[in-house]
Amino acid sequence: MCHRSSLYQLAARFEQTGIVMTRVGLIVVLVWIGSLKVYRYEDDGIVPFVANSPFMSFFYRQPAGEYRKHMNREGELVPANREWHERNGTYPFAYGLGTVIVAFGLLIALHPWLPQVSTVGSFLVFLMSVVTLSFLVTTPECWVPALGSPEHGFPLLSGAGRLVLKDAIMMGAALVTMADSAKLYLRRLEAVRPPLSAVL
Repeated sequence: MCHRSSLYQLAARFEQTGIVMTRVGLIVVLVWIGSLKVYRYEDDGIVPFVANSPFMSFFYRQPAGEYRKHMNREGELVPANREWHERNGTYPFAYGLGTVIVAFGLLIALHPWLPQVSTVGSFLVFLMSVVTLSFLVTTPECWVPALGSPEHGFPLLSGAGRLVLKDAIMMGAALVTMADSAKLYLRRLEAVRPPLSAVL
């Protein structure tokens, strides 16, 4: 029993290490994924999510649902499809989105120097994850399509759906880093605040 207890005590010491790894993981994912938005294969891939979202669809110029005839698979280049995406406004929107995502990652990275700014960055990532998870409701491509197999529809997630569901982890990670940054900011604030006796 004593040996088992010591293992749990050892595990408990990893709390701060886990928070640091969570923060680093968020920064890497946000900066990497955001930076990929300069590549058109990535921009083409997010079109179903954006086109079906009530929060984002107004960024695109072509009629809803038309994108299904113009999707390039990853690694594929069909010039006519690229031309359609140019007309749709796919790429400017993706560049803007990528910039925002990278900015969120950089805000979180400011934790050691400006924890109050990092707190805001984490909160923004939490909100972003809420919007991303809403794609499970708004994007038909999140579910296995009915193409002949009896295995389709809810709860059978497609590749796109599995990608979206992972944002549940991002959401939780953002709350962890938000709380940790806020605690650091409050500790520093308390350290510079003059004692009550000095004020009196």
